[in-house]
Amino acid sequence: MKKLLLVLLSAPAILFCAFTVQKKFSQVKKRPNILFAIMDDVTFSHMGAYGCTWVKTPNFDRIAKNGLLFKNAYTPNAKCSPSRSCILTGRNSWQLEEAGNHLSYFPSKFVTVAEVLSQNGYDVGFTGKGCAPVVAKNQDGSPRQLLVKAYNELKTVPPTKFISNIDYAANFEQFLKNKKGEPFFFWYGGLEPHRGYEFNSGIVKGGKRISDVPDKDVYPFWPKVDSVKSDLLDYAFEIEYFDKQLGKMLKLLEETGELNNTLIIVTSDNGMPFPRVKGQEYEYSNHLPLAMMWADGISHPGRTINDMISNIDFVPTFLELAGLTHKTNTMQPVTGKSITDIFTSPKNGQVDLRRNYVLVGKERHDVGRPNDEGYPIRGIFQDSLLYLRNFKTDRWPVGNPETGYLNCDGGPTKTVCLNMVYSKTADFKYWLWNFGKRKTEELYNFKKDPACLNNLINDKKYKALSKKLSDHLLTELKKQGDPRMFGKGYLFDQYPYADKTSVNFYERYIIKDKTLNWEWVNDSDFQDLSRIKKATTALK
Repeated sequence: MKKLLLVLLSAPAILFCAFTVQKKFSQVKKRPNILFAIMDDVTFSHMGAYGCTWVKTPNFDRIAKNGLLFKNAYTPNAKCSPSRSCILTGRNSWQLEEAGNHLSYFPSKFVTVAEVLSQNGYDVGFTGKGCAPVVAKNQDGSPRQLLVKAYNELKTVPPTKFISNIDYAANFEQFLKNKKGEPFFFWYGGLEPHRGYEFNSGIVKGGKRISDVPDKDVYPFWPKVDSVKSDLLDYAFEIEYFDKQLGKMLKLLEETGELNNTLIIVTSDNGMPFPRVKGQEYEYSNHLPLAMMWADGISHPGRTINDMISNIDFVPTFLELAGLTHKTNTMQPVTGKSITDIFTSPKNGQVDLRRNYVLVGKERHDVGRPNDEGYPIRGIFQDSLLYLRNFKTDRWPVGNPETGYLNCDGGPTKTVCLNMVYSKTADFKYWLWNFGKRKTEELYNFKKDPACLNNLINDKKYKALSKKLSDHLLTELKKQGDPRMFGKGYLFDQYPYADKTSVNFYERYIIKDKTLNWEWVNDSDFQDLSRIKKATTALK
């Protein structure tokens, strides 16, 4: 009875707050422009604003200083195309049918926020990497551009052979010249720092040194060796390239008088392309950088926000700012929640106490298992704890050893960790942490143990908490119609893989099909564990 009375008494206050936020944005003279800048594979901690000393990001830091810095922003799915599909639809990946898988076919039924904005008065375009890699077609089979129009014609000479030759800033300038009026939505999709990297480019071309990377910044599931640190510096060099292009875009907005009424968002799609990060569902996999700046619309700039934000929250935020209701757009129901209350709040830290958890998960990413099967996971971050449920623990989490662990991009750090499988010392743990099989349930205190190495699931002190998190997770997934909650998880494995050069990878590799493609991993990544007794014993 007391709870009911409290709800009734608080309802007017909640309605008043909602009305105030709506009134605030209805009074804005012009609908805001939106510049959405998304890096390709960056973990949150590797930006200057978060305290990183060996990656220089003055433009990201400027946006954070003059706007908002989010300390707890997450992707629901730590892989390129499913994460980007979540961003554009406002739905979690298990709600997106084929689009919940990596390198998939994007169902025509899912309309993107870019398409909705384009239909309602916004000039829309993008440069670089859009919602990729996916294959998108209209209902009649014609090609479909999920971000409406590409601006990739203008090229430049990149500083390394693996950095894209697309002149991002010049193409943004061309978009600004071509747009018919206001407002606009533009997606800057940098292809950096996705692998591959030009070896030692961070040192040779970036002027960095191995000593720039302190041991504490080498995650504990990798050896603290020079080859790993050099790999990190190459990654840093490409982040800095993205940031420089962002700086040029900010200058263009200033010169055209558009800066103050442009909401600028800078984030990433998933964590860094290193072992146990990208393609997994741990803290460093899903926790992303996020900063926003909007002089005309963000009150009390310079704040740091602790609310837990999912990238599915962008869509309802954009729709609200654009003055579009659910009646005026054609999207499937949106799961995310608008964060415009944060824009108008004077608070630092936690703005909304109810925004205290995010859901994560995945199905099939890269192929490499028999029958192109995925590695299904669901999880929840809440109250400093991460609870994960692995549904098919007989499968290899990162892909089969004999087919190169395909859900981990090739590179020096992967090579170092893979070679630890031959170690006769405690260094074997590096292989086990990064590529070994897992338990059905995992529980981590991700604030004290961000590397997620100390599984607390069998700790009696956490038994009640793990049960509470599990119940909360499964309840939310059922509400969202997750097929895996209703005995239909097999559907995700049946959706076709869109890359014909590597579909049915496992079976084709076994028969030595010479047309098979594995350009994203190294030949040395393929391992035969049958004769490595330590590996087979550990897995049992």
